[in-house]
Amino acid sequence: MDNTYSWGHEKRYNDFSTHFKRLFDRRVQKVSIDAGFTCPNRDGSKARGGCTYCNNTTFTPSYTNLKVSVTTQIDQGVAFFKKKYKAISFLAYFQAYSNTYAPLDILKKLYEEALAHPDVIGLVIATRPDCLTDEVLDYLESLSKDYYIMVELGVESTNDKTLEFINRGHTHEESVRAITELHHRGIHNCIHTILGLPGEGKELILEQARVVSELPIENLKLHQLQIHKGTKMYRQYRDNPETFSLYSAEEYMDLVVAYLELLDPRIIVERFISTAPPELLVAPKWGLKNFEFVAKLEKKLEQLDTYQGRLFKK
Repeated sequence: MDNTYSWGHEKRYNDFSTHFKRLFDRRVQKVSIDAGFTCPNRDGSKARGGCTYCNNTTFTPSYTNLKVSVTTQIDQGVAFFKKKYKAISFLAYFQAYSNTYAPLDILKKLYEEALAHPDVIGLVIATRPDCLTDEVLDYLESLSKDYYIMVELGVESTNDKTLEFINRGHTHEESVRAITELHHRGIHNCIHTILGLPGEGKELILEQARVVSELPIENLKLHQLQIHKGTKMYRQYRDNPETFSLYSAEEYMDLVVAYLELLDPRIIVERFISTAPPELLVAPKWGLKNFEFVAKLEKKLEQLDTYQGRLFKK
């Protein structure tokens, strides 16, 4: 019996790891860089204080250091990973805050310093949908002719009411525009969404899967809602916990299965959950690492005999 799905292998979802192994002839690893960016939701351009859920230290690896150069940060990351792996190349991952939110000459200096590193074969650039000007897009398009260039967009929700409530500072329409522009210019794209934001029940979340499937999205990162210390959302949760519906690991897994069933099979799924340092995480506390969740999810998909795109309709 042939168990190969439309993405060409036996996994029950279109996974990023297999995709990357096919794309490159060796292991390719992201190495994170903190280049000192801010975002328009923090510096007063749109708002101050940032998104209600945001504490940036929850996703910045310990080997990045704002006080040293891009080259030095890459050297540190390369040394860290080369202890584990052989035959490896790297993508410089501009991760912290909005990494296209600066004048073009500054972006060129930072990106080209990273690309000059002998172990770096491309860039992954995390940013917001409203921080991609035409001149930045033109520049990234030119880079993509010679390097692997991916732009990761923090979309978070496809619902404008939710985006307003979490003080995101952009609309779903702006997300659609950014995704579409990247696609048309041949720049690899990835979007992040958070499942379980206040006001979004199962029905809205599954509608998001349908909306996402209509867009020219290449890669997708799903994250469960987490409450982190030092955020406005933490204060909201502390004062009014009844307004939040935080999922148990099993509940979230059931939600992800339903989401995958509706998701266009061409979309590559890079991540299902996020993790945070224990000292910053308030809730939910699952005690599961990413690979453990993935193993349980794959087992559940097999038990239910279901897969990504089973209920997808164009």
